[in-house]
Amino acid sequence: MCIIFFKFDPRPVSKNAYRLILAANRDEFYHRPSKLADFWGDNNDILSGLDMEEGKAGGTWLGISTRGKLGALTNYLQPRQEPYARGRGELVTHFLTSDMDSLSYLKKVSTEGHLYNGFNLIAADLSTAKEDVVCYYGNRGEHEPIVLTPGTYGLSNALLETPWKKLCFGKQLFMEVVEQSEALPKDTLITHLLDVLNNEEAQLPDPAIEDQGREYVQPILSKYAAVCVRCATYGTRTNTIILVDADGHVTFTERSLLNKDTSHWETNTYEFTLQS
Repeated sequence: MCIIFFKFDPRPVSKNAYRLILAANRDEFYHRPSKLADFWGDNNDILSGLDMEEGKAGGTWLGISTRGKLGALTNYLQPRQEPYARGRGELVTHFLTSDMDSLSYLKKVSTEGHLYNGFNLIAADLSTAKEDVVCYYGNRGEHEPIVLTPGTYGLSNALLETPWKKLCFGKQLFMEVVEQSEALPKDTLITHLLDVLNNEEAQLPDPAIEDQGREYVQPILSKYAAVCVRCATYGTRTNTIILVDADGHVTFTERSLLNKDTSHWETNTYEFTLQS
């Protein structure tokens, strides 16, 4: 389970404004092996964390390339999972390594959506030469992907902008920070966005989550109904902030849980400029 808030504006009026501000949490079992975000080995064009779970290794939940391709994934909450379905993390990996544009890629994915358990996929082309394009597809929603209009969006474990209480609450906190973004030093902006991602206030009751997750979500509902999920063996393991400024300069900050210890975290930041 994960949550993503993002605002994009391909043509910001102010030089101090950001083309993209994205804040995301990855929620996962603490014991599931993964790599911290870094540029991929020989392919130093792509930056992401990597899933190392047997049978799913090489997939990712969120990544960006120096060519301006960005992919982000959340699972769709469903009571029962198909055990032999394909790993959803490959959907992001395949996009980041492909030459297809975001909309064409999601159209291809939409023909294969039945091969996976429920998912939501954001695919974007961020270009210094052309206008940014951000697209969305969820295999539990409409059959065709959509091109998003500039604005602010929230995505959790239902379809895009489904008004779960924790999503609405977190999105409001996110928007309050974004409204100050032009006036804040970058480090301060990142700190405020991380504060949003680490809010543990449960937003209850929420019949929408209960109805969608049914018996699967009941044991952890009081924890799961917060932006930051914190259970004994499962919860928010990674916070990621991605900023893209008007000149195409990217700042990627990841804060990651270490050694299954919720008091032990490591923060790393990578910066680069999009290739034109």
